[in-house]
Formats: sequence, C-alpha cells, structure tokens
Amino acid sequence: MHHIDSLIINDFSYDLPEEKIARFPLANRDASKLLIYNKGNISENIFSNIGSYLPPESLVVFNNTRVINARMEFHRKTGARIEIFCLEPIAPFTEMQKAFGHKKQVTWKCLVGNARRWNDTTVEKTITVNGSRVTLTARKLEQRDDSFVVQFEWTPEHFTFSEIVEQFGIIPLPPYLHRKADKNDEIRYQTIYASVNGSVAAPTAGLHFTGKVLGKLQARNIFTENLTLHVGAGTFKPVSSQRISDHQMHTEQIIITINTLRNLIASSGKIISVGTTSLRTLESLYWYGLKITKNPGKVLPFAIMQWEPYENLPDPDISYETALKAIENSMTERNADTLYGSTQLMIIPGYRIRSSQILITNFHQPQSTLLLLIAAFIGNDWEKAYAYALENNFRFLSYGDSCLFIR
Repeated sequence: MHHIDSLIINDFSYDLPEEKIARFPLANRDASKLLIYNKGNISENIFSNIGSYLPPESLVVFNNTRVINARMEFHRKTGARIEIFCLEPIAPFTEMQKAFGHKKQVTWKCLVGNARRWNDTTVEKTITVNGSRVTLTARKLEQRDDSFVVQFEWTPEHFTFSEIVEQFGIIPLPPYLHRKADKNDEIRYQTIYASVNGSVAAPTAGLHFTGKVLGKLQARNIFTENLTLHVGAGTFKPVSSQRISDHQMHTEQIIITINTLRNLIASSGKIISVGTTSLRTLESLYWYGLKITKNPGKVLPFAIMQWEPYENLPDPDISYETALKAIENSMTERNADTLYGSTQLMIIPGYRIRSSQILITNFHQPQSTLLLLIAAFIGNDWEKAYAYALENNFRFLSYGDSCLFIR
C-alpha cells in the first residue's frame, strides 16, 4: 500500500520526562507559551500574541465539540466500584445529537473499569437533581472486544440523556494526567466556544483561546468558523504495532453546515486549522468531495475510511475548492443544510495536506497518531521543534503549551 508499509512507529518517538507533562492548566488560558515554527525557523512567544503571526483575511477553523461527563462511577452492593466510560451511542440512535436528546433509555458502547467485579447485570445510583430524586440504572448486555454494550435507564423519564450524563458523570481527563478531575477541570477542559455535546476528550489546541485573543483576531481582519468533530477515546490510543500499517484508527463523527462549507470555499488557500481534529475534518471533506465528483448524480454517505486516500493513487489533481464545491452542490440538490458523517482518516508522513498551510496545536505523545499527523504536516522538522520545546521548558500534552506550525 504505497509507502505505508515501510513506516515504523519507533521513528516517531521521543523521550518525554514525566515532569514535562502539564498536570494542571495555567491560571490564564492565553498565558501559555507558543512555539512558532515558520518554514524551518523556530522562535517563541506567548499565546495571547498569536494573532500577529496569522495573515489578515485568513479563516481560523475551530472544532466546537463539547466534552461530555463521560465517566460514571457506580458501586455494587458488595462495595465494589464499577466505572463506566461512555464512548458512542448504539441505540436507538447512533448519531450523537439524537442520542443525547433521547429520554427514558439508551444503549451505548462503553469501557468498563473493574468489569470482572460486575457479575450481575445491573448497577444503579440515585442522586438529587433540583429537589427530585433521580435513579440511573446501567445494565451490561454484552462484551465486544475490549468494550461493553451498556443499556442505561432512568426515572423520572422526562430527563434527556444529556441531562443524565451532566448530573451523574465526571469530566474525563486524559489517563496520563494520573489524577481525578476537580471543579476547575469542568471549565478548563472545555474550549470557550464548545457548544455541541459529544466528545470524550477535548480538542486541546483550542483550550488556549480567550475572548481577548478572539477580539485581537477580529481587529486584524481574521475570520473564524466552526465545524464539529466529536473526539473519541481512540485519540489517546498509542500505535502499539511496530508497522504503522497494522494500526486500527478510531472512527469519529463529523457535523458541518452548508454555511461553514461556503465560508471554507470562499477562503480556500487561507484556512488555518485549530487542532488536529479540525485538520482531519477539513481533509476528510476533501476526500468526500472527490468521491462526489467521481460519482455524479449519486447520493453518497459521508464516511472516510482509514487508508482510503492512499488507495486513490495516483494523486488526484482536483483542488480543495473544487472538492468542497461538489459537496455544496450535492447538499443544495438535496436541500440539506447540515452534513453528518464520520472519518477514520489516518494522516501519516507522505500524505499531502490540501486544506491548510497553518496549524495551531499542542505537543503530542510519543508514538501517537497525532504526532504522525504533525510529521505529515512539517516533515522531519517535528523532531527539531519538539527538541526545542523540551530544551526550553515548554509544557506538554493536553494542558500544556501551544505550537504554531507554518509550512
């Protein structure tokens, strides 16, 4: 499969000392350090000044997904603690927004902590919400590989699952922080523009943005736009196979409106991605548009598989703008104002990025799919950038400092 089989994950590793991992957020979001990589040159500043490095008239694209309180704790009558981590809905809806709006009962794919102690099929918990007693019952239906199918039921039945999760759950901090979430995390592990429920991990590049920073962008005639990719737990899954081609990429849900699509078309060539999730969404749109151009008149599902782009060789010579216009035309013909889809796209070195020349992101774990994306974006210079950050006291991972990569 092209060059993929020759890529070895050990080539995308680096030594990350525990003390370099940011355990807690800074007091001010935009006070984080900013590493600027500009066509091979590296410098640093403070994130609050990021606007001065971005070209006027450009379009900054945010992922407006909101992290749900996906982690729930139950106790069996024996006292055994059972932790249920909601991953994605199964029934009656697989689409996040519909699943969150449902009442009475839902079924989800979940990770279960201490699963061997969950012998009987149900656990339950009762709490008080606005003066009312609410009981949530979780029933383990079956095991699927390393996850479980869990059915949730609650009384009173008038609550939506979104309200249930909000009341019963805990914000799911990344496992490498090795600590329990506190009240501050409920605010700080969300971007200030988060609005669409569905992620089990924050799109962390956006955590640095404040109203003040957004105001500075506006003053420089830099525009902003939102799309939605719900970040799955697979984002933390390291590449455990030696050959990258053997890694199974997780699938994530995407939502994009036709107005966003039109703004992307109008700004083609001047798009700035905030985070790896925004970039994967923008790139997935390209491949969906390409499929539409190859299948005129057909209504195609928006679903991009892991290696699909790499199988489309020789490289298609269709511009980003043309691909997006094909999606716009298809949506207009169907009178659709919102596009729902999914992506399993894995961006690795050798992949040609079409949507953005500029990426704002955090520092990522060694041997992760996120680091592979960075290596695809700036080539082997990722090693130079990360070495600079390690030598100059940058803070790493979700609550860490920020990078601005300009190709």
